[in-house]
Amino acid sequence: MANRGTRQTVEDCSIQRTLDLVGDRWTLLIIRDLFRGVRRFSRIQEDLGIARNLLSDRLQMLVDAEIVEKFEYQQRPVRYEYRLTDRGRALSPALVALMRWGDEWCSGGLAPTELVHDACGTRLELQPWCTSCNQPVNAVQISSRPGPGRRSAVGNP
Repeated sequence: MANRGTRQTVEDCSIQRTLDLVGDRWTLLIIRDLFRGVRRFSRIQEDLGIARNLLSDRLQMLVDAEIVEKFEYQQRPVRYEYRLTDRGRALSPALVALMRWGDEWCSGGLAPTELVHDACGTRLELQPWCTSCNQPVNAVQISSRPGPGRRSAVGNP
């Protein structure tokens, strides 16, 4: 990706802001499990083999960031299940991109798991697309420029 603007600070980088919320291994795997329908603490812990304190911390951080909601499903003792919010579900393309990269570069090009469209069973692809030209865009055809959310731009706080 070519940078066609001024130098970005950490505060001006949406990738950094995202990684601050979901950028560690356990958090991404928890989100993956939630996408797969694993919603209860004990099942997530069992599936991932994660320590209880780490899972509790990561889930609370995801709840605080409004990526996950928790719902009580049992009163005695109180137990919760965790579900992705709209904000959490919007992470799907990022997870698919990581998965596709892993398929290509860590799994010899052979996908251990395929994602398919529920309605027709077709394997899903992830490809950047220009909505103006109606064409696929590859990595060398992408550049960047300062956007309206840049904090260091003149006139922005």
